[in-house]
Amino acid sequence: MKQKNHENTHMAEATYGLGFIGAAVYFIVNATSFWIGVLGFLKAIVWPAFLVYEVFKYLGM
Repeated sequence: MKQKNHENTHMAEATYGLGFIGAAVYFIVNATSFWIGVLGFLKAIVWPAFLVYEVFKYLGM
């Protein structure tokens, strides 16, 4: 049985994890109230979707 190489998977998970932490810190530090901080935490979970959306908007797609 062939073993799969999970090296790329781990790199993607690490990148997402660091991005999540950075986005959570950014959104929470800039929050003006508790509920805006909660919303910022939820935004941090889906930050890749915001990134892809902005890239497509920039490219005119």
